[in-house]
Amino acid sequence: MPEMIATRDGFGKALLNLGKENKLVVNLEADLGKSTKSILFAKEFPDRTINFGISEQDMITTAAGLAYSGKIPFASTFAIFTERAFEQIRNSVARTNLNVKIVGSHSGLLTGDDGDSAQCIEDVAVYRSLPNMVVLSPADAIETEKATYAMAEHTGPMYLRIGREKIPVLFDANYKFEFGKGVLLKDGKDVTIFATGPLVSIALDAGKLLESEGVSARIINIHTIKPIDKDLIIKAATETKAIVTAEDHNIIGGLGSAVSEVLTEYALAPLERVGVKDRFGESGKPAELYKKYGLTAEDIVKHAKKAIARKRV
Repeated sequence: MPEMIATRDGFGKALLNLGKENKLVVNLEADLGKSTKSILFAKEFPDRTINFGISEQDMITTAAGLAYSGKIPFASTFAIFTERAFEQIRNSVARTNLNVKIVGSHSGLLTGDDGDSAQCIEDVAVYRSLPNMVVLSPADAIETEKATYAMAEHTGPMYLRIGREKIPVLFDANYKFEFGKGVLLKDGKDVTIFATGPLVSIALDAGKLLESEGVSARIINIHTIKPIDKDLIIKAATETKAIVTAEDHNIIGGLGSAVSEVLTEYALAPLERVGVKDRFGESGKPAELYKKYGLTAEDIVKHAKKAIARKRV
């Protein structure tokens, strides 16, 4: 069994280390530091932490001001609550291209028992639509940690999508994170599966199932949904001629949409999208919800076979 760690733990660890390394890093919370793990920073550096309570709009506007003054603010809360401050994110952060790092935890159906009001399935679509905004969706705790370090080095607005539930650790301490570059995890010639976030480990399981049936699947981790790795998508479409996307997000506006935009413009290939089919979630255990909503390895296998069957002769 692989080690299981939540991506929020990777964020908390990295934020604490950044606080030790860079005095410009500041921590902004909206009464959820224990849940996002920014509390690790808050305990060590209370003088560089501001807790706004349930006032996300104030948090984002203050983050913009801090960025304007040269600080590197990390503003974290639940993904669904970042949307309370969308106007401030749009006008005070993205429009002005300020160096604010927004972190949305408890994303997707993986949030489980908290139910559909808390299961944010549209955040990638929302923030991908904003000019200047980088959107990140790491596959495990190690990649989240590396991405958080890289965020502090990158100048400009960014959104990091993380989760509460423990998921398999896929990478080790030597892993190198690079913005905008997909990561080839398994090569293959019959179909390419692009996956993001917690669906990456599930895509790898699907690849093993396909291999047992004689199907060679290429598995690629897309940790940066914007800017998307256009060249890697074109290469995969040209070489395997069948594409599947997998995400814990609405299929409208997320990874599936981002990949389809590239395919439409540059390299037509059959595309099958695994994700939430334009509906809200419900309360339940994550594994049960993934099965009900079609986000399992078996679902990815089914869609991979459909994409292969649709190949042009």
